[in-house]
Amino acid sequence: SGTDAKVCDTRKTTPGLRVFEKYAVRCGGGTSHRIGLYDAVLIKDNHIEGLTPEQVATSLQSAAYTLVERGARLQFMQIEVDNLDQLECVLEVCSGIVEIILLDNMDPEQLARAVQMRGQKGVRVLLEASGGVSEQTIRSIALSGVDRISVGGLTHQARSLDFGLDS
Repeated sequence: SGTDAKVCDTRKTTPGLRVFEKYAVRCGGGTSHRIGLYDAVLIKDNHIEGLTPEQVATSLQSAAYTLVERGARLQFMQIEVDNLDQLECVLEVCSGIVEIILLDNMDPEQLARAVQMRGQKGVRVLLEASGGVSEQTIRSIALSGVDRISVGGLTHQARSLDFGLDS
């Protein structure tokens, strides 16, 4: 409340119940993330560790070209970073290729700095906070200005309701 951040679920669901759990998240006002590994690309932080911005750009362009060439029907391409140096590198080269940058395990101050960096670069990309999100931290994360917040606990920490039909 009071921010534009969208709460997103993750793929961390109960085996066999993913569709139902993701539906429940949408019913509760959340946003469903990708359903499986087949409908979006996530480039992990360790895939780009140690690469120069030029190497990251070449890799992203190559991946995007290959996916289009093979007729992949993807919702989006996302890249994960776990520090502001990686973010700066990705912001230099991601425009038009990557739709979402996943900011992994960053505290609210780092997230706010990431939002500021995106604004300074003028890059049109969504920033998604992930890792360490709880009921206690979600408000401060939302106030950082990120666009999306991944909350794995929406599905993998949900408690069951015990009820009966007898009187």
